[in-house]
Amino acid sequence: MANVAVYNMEGKEVGTIDLSDAIFGVEVNEHLVHLAVVQYLADNRQGTQKAKTRAEVSGGGRKPWRQKGTGHARQGSTRSPQWKGGGVVFAPVPRDYSFKMNKKEKRAALRSALTDKVQGSNLIVVDDLKFDEIKTKRFAEVMKNLKVEKKALIVTGDKDDKVMLSARNLPTVKTAIPGTINVYDIMNANTLVLTKEAVAKIEEVYA
Repeated sequence: MANVAVYNMEGKEVGTIDLSDAIFGVEVNEHLVHLAVVQYLADNRQGTQKAKTRAEVSGGGRKPWRQKGTGHARQGSTRSPQWKGGGVVFAPVPRDYSFKMNKKEKRAALRSALTDKVQGSNLIVVDDLKFDEIKTKRFAEVMKNLKVEKKALIVTGDKDDKVMLSARNLPTVKTAIPGTINVYDIMNANTLVLTKEAVAKIEEVYA
């Protein structure tokens, strides 16, 4: 069972916490982590690109010139792909890029991602994150106190508008709650910051 330090908003160590091996101490399955990241990115693709084939462009109903005797190559339609204004060969059409992952695979991938952060010493636990007002400057100070300088994912136990709105203007910070975390955001962040309440809920939800 991993034992990590707990910090307050001033960056001072105020205790320790034991992390469940069932969530934060599993064997990392790189294949499932990769699959979960690919699925997340695929789900976010719009898939709305479209071009017209020779069957969809206008015109081209008659043969442009007779088959023989003109000195030109034979042509059957002005909407063939080699003509200006013609259709596109194998034109892209709107499609859905998403694919399915089993629930057990998703959970295993998430546990692997969380374990990877613990093993890489890229997990910080704070006793609580509370703000009296919406203040981006104050949130930036807290991140500096915790020595979080690059991309970070902040997970709180419950939705807190003051925390979320304070962090919104920081381009390197993303906030979430235990029910909305995903493998891509965890792996994309250099540092994962969890509140003690978030740790408890993650261990409860994903056990």
